[in-house]
Amino acid sequence: MTETAATRITDGLEPKNWLLAVTLLVGWHADRMTGVAWGLVAGVFCAALPALWIGWGRRRGWWGDRHVRRRQDRLLVLPGIMASVAAGIALIVLLDGPFELVALIAAMLVALVVFLGVTTVWKISFHTAVPAGAITVAAVAFGPWALAAVPLLALVGWSRVVLRDHTTAQVWAGALLGAPIAGFVFTGLS
Repeated sequence: MTETAATRITDGLEPKNWLLAVTLLVGWHADRMTGVAWGLVAGVFCAALPALWIGWGRRRGWWGDRHVRRRQDRLLVLPGIMASVAAGIALIVLLDGPFELVALIAAMLVALVVFLGVTTVWKISFHTAVPAGAITVAAVAFGPWALAAVPLLALVGWSRVVLRDHTTAQVWAGALLGAPIAGFVFTGLS
């Protein structure tokens, strides 16, 4: 029963879902409905294409599963995700999209670079880094009410430990590194 709940939480609150939500929210904040359309573009490059990349590599046996549990597999996955995120930044800048979304996506790219470095020696939790960053960006954009989502972050961390995909230290490290990177880069650029 506990593992079933943990699996549902891990799958339902996986990074791509947080990324889709935060790109749409920041798009809304930047330019209401036009911004939401830009947020969809950002979501394609930051969530949808990376999910397709992961699925494509998984089907070819390049890495084990959609959550990319093995640290060494992440070293193969992350550069592809970084390329997609960088392309998203370039497209939004080229087409004169909202700079708030550029700041958000730049925060994602900086976090990916840092996490790639960490991943060379240790398996840090992206499942907690992404929601911590998303909640932080939402709090900067919309105010402290966004912090009401912190219990969801705690649930994600719990699920990762219960499923033995991460240690408690890896879960905490993801959250404690993801939040300030997102906050500093987003605030500094927007």
